[in-house]
Parts: sequence; C-alpha cells; structure tokens
Amino acid sequence: MVLKRKERDKKKAEKLNLTNEWDKTFPKSDKVNHRKVTFHNRYGITLAADLYEPKEHKDKYAAIAICGPFGAVKEQASGLYAQELAERGFLTIAFDPSFTGESGGIPRYMASPDINTEDFQAAVDFLSVQENVDPEKIGILGICGWGGMALNTACIDTRVKATVTSTMYDMSRINANGYFDSDDNEEARHNQRVVLNNERTEDYKTNTYKRAGGVVDPLPEDAPFFVKDYHDYYKTKRGYHKRSLNSNDGWNVIGTMSFMNQPILTYSNEIRSAVLIIHGEKAHSCYMSRDAYKNMTETSNYTDNKELMIIPNAVHTDLYDRKDIIPFDKIEEFFKNNLK
Repeated sequence: MVLKRKERDKKKAEKLNLTNEWDKTFPKSDKVNHRKVTFHNRYGITLAADLYEPKEHKDKYAAIAICGPFGAVKEQASGLYAQELAERGFLTIAFDPSFTGESGGIPRYMASPDINTEDFQAAVDFLSVQENVDPEKIGILGICGWGGMALNTACIDTRVKATVTSTMYDMSRINANGYFDSDDNEEARHNQRVVLNNERTEDYKTNTYKRAGGVVDPLPEDAPFFVKDYHDYYKTKRGYHKRSLNSNDGWNVIGTMSFMNQPILTYSNEIRSAVLIIHGEKAHSCYMSRDAYKNMTETSNYTDNKELMIIPNAVHTDLYDRKDIIPFDKIEEFFKNNLK
C-alpha cells in the first residue's frame, strides 16, 4: 500500500519541543512574517526551522535554505541571514542540523558529512513542495562549517540553482589535518584516531558520551586571535545562545570523527550551478575558501558562474552578524541573478 505523503510524513515525524518565544540573538523584523516549521530527512530525522517570508504577497517566491555555523543554532547567524534575505524578497528557512538545537536525532551532539549534507537536501525537499515557492528557484547558503556542506550539497543536488558560502570551513580538512594543516601527516592522524577510538570504548562502557567542550571560557591570556574571535561571539551577549554547542559544552568528543576519512569537497569541480564564496581577508580560515575556489575551478568546465569575494580586513566572525560587513547587497544580487 502506498501512503499519501502527508500521512507518511506524519508517521515519520518525531515529536519536537519548539519554543514559541522570540529567543534569537538578533532583533525581530517587522518587515517579514515568521513561523516555525518542521520537515524530515531521508534518515527519518525531523528537523526544526524558522521560516521567514516577505510581507508583500507573491504567488511564487525564490527560496533559500540556510544553515551554520558548525556548532551553532538557527537563532544565531543563520537566522540573521534568513531574516535579512526575506526582507529582500526571498522566502527563507534557517534550520538546526540533525542531533542539535531543536531538531531531532538520537544520540545528541553528533555530526556526519553524509547526514548533514542530507539535512540540506531535506531542506530543499521541503521548499520544493511549498505552494508559494517556485521549485526551479531554490538556493542554499552555508556559514562556516556549513559552507563546506553547502558545496557538497550543490555537487550532489541538481535542484540547487545557486549556492553561497560565507566564512567557510572545510570540516573534513580541519578534522583530518588540524588548524592551518599543522597535523597533515599520517602519524598525527593515527594518534588522533587512537584517542577517539579509546573514547568510543569508554563511552560504550559508561553508556554516555563525553562532551568536548565549546569555546573556551574563561579566555586564556595567550589564546590565539581566532579563539578570541570565537569567544567574542559565542560567549558574550553578542551571540550566546543556550542551545548552541559552541556557546556551551560543545560536540561529543567522538561527534565529528567520521569527517577525518570522508572528504566532502572531492567533486566540487563538477558543480554546474552558480557558486559565490565569501570570506574575510583577515580570517584565520580564509585559506579554506581560497583553496575551495581554486579546487572548484582549476579543472572544471563550469567556471563562468563561480565567484570568490574577499572582504578587506574582515575576520571570521565578522561574517556571522556584522551587517555593515556582510555583503548582503552582493548576496541579494547573486541570488536574484541565478534564481530566475
């Protein structure tokens, strides 16, 4: 027997506890309508999202799915982007990834290059069947670690017509090589695998998952600048949120280990749709966007619709919430040109 989609979705849906209050790290706009929505991915995990739509009615909108940063929640940067782009005429959703925030998934605080790419595809599923969305005009936007996931999604999902990454991390590269590729050797990776697999054994013995810790607090005096940059966002009134992993106890220690062996940007040079990569010139992570753009275009037949935009003097978290620095005019122009 074939179930109708709505009946099938109802049977699959997890029961989520969604807050009704406005608990974002940014002010609520009076220029857009906002509501909570849920949808499921192909693993049966129910995802929670904030949907923003312009108050000016249209029969069909171009739509954008937004996620990130890695370890953040939709009440932080992704929601700010979503609300701003809705003010500019797009229907948008900012969603919590599987195992985090208000979304479902057990155990909590895990990450997966496969499942998290699927989360983006599930967001496209959801948008593509909305009565007020044109399914031929869907884009995605990934912030920080979700920038890499967005590129992976753009490579596998031909429904995605335009992709923006902002202050991108390649989580496979970070997990395999460490920051600045300082541990890019077999010995370092082997030692890390030993640590993580020993932790798996301990977790199984105790039937718990040890947490890795979020952004360090209090901040050591000798902390590198990029750690201070993260602290300034995640640990202060500027960006703290009670459900954010980075603001609190972080991922499980073993939560991101599969990224070590599963590179997510292998086929980025086969992305045919439009891509805009944005990064701050002074960001510690800028090398990842520069390399991603190079790898995406160097041996590709589809370079005319690919762009790299470097923001002078901007640091990593400037592109989380500094609306005077985030190039929203450029992002709007890019999506309008490629979602038409």
